[in-house]
Amino acid sequence: MTKIGYARVSTREQNLARQIEQLQAAGVTKLFQEKLSGKNAARPQLQAMLDYLRDDDEVIVLSLDRLGRNSADLTEIMEAIRHKGATLNILNLPSFNSIEDPNLRNLITNIIIELYKYMAQEERETIKVRQRQGIEIAKRQGKYHGKVREYGPHSPNRQKRFIYKEACRLLTRREQGEELTKRQIARMLGIAPVTLYRIEKYRAEES
Repeated sequence: MTKIGYARVSTREQNLARQIEQLQAAGVTKLFQEKLSGKNAARPQLQAMLDYLRDDDEVIVLSLDRLGRNSADLTEIMEAIRHKGATLNILNLPSFNSIEDPNLRNLITNIIIELYKYMAQEERETIKVRQRQGIEIAKRQGKYHGKVREYGPHSPNRQKRFIYKEACRLLTRREQGEELTKRQIARMLGIAPVTLYRIEKYRAEES
């Protein structure tokens, strides 16, 4: 059995040290870490961790929201862990190891996890509502001019404007039948697959 840790923060400016320290204190010997938003499950290190799992491994995270921010993604990730025959240990949840009956222990743990999933989803929805309200107020005051994408035709960074343009060109060639995988395109441009995914999504919204 391997104790596998997963640590995540949402931005490059945030620090992973606290999570890593607590995961190592919990006995983690294999660690996956990344600095990406938890709003979707398309995260390279998360997928690498799920691929690495073997039967009887234990996945350890500091809190449930490190795995994901919405109920659907959390359910999918937890099912993937179970499918591999591994278990999930969430450090900031109460421990029920003192309960001898394993069925009762699992039942209580699952109820607590479902509650935390609901709370994470509610928090995410509340943030979205507040963002929409703030945008509407800014629009009425003439202060909102739309979000400038990091990679897009209007990016303030010249290199990222170029990468966006090249990504669109290569994606078009792929759609026209050229044998190019998205992973190859990302490698050619020197960007992460998740960045290419965002560019593709933005391109679809603009078309």
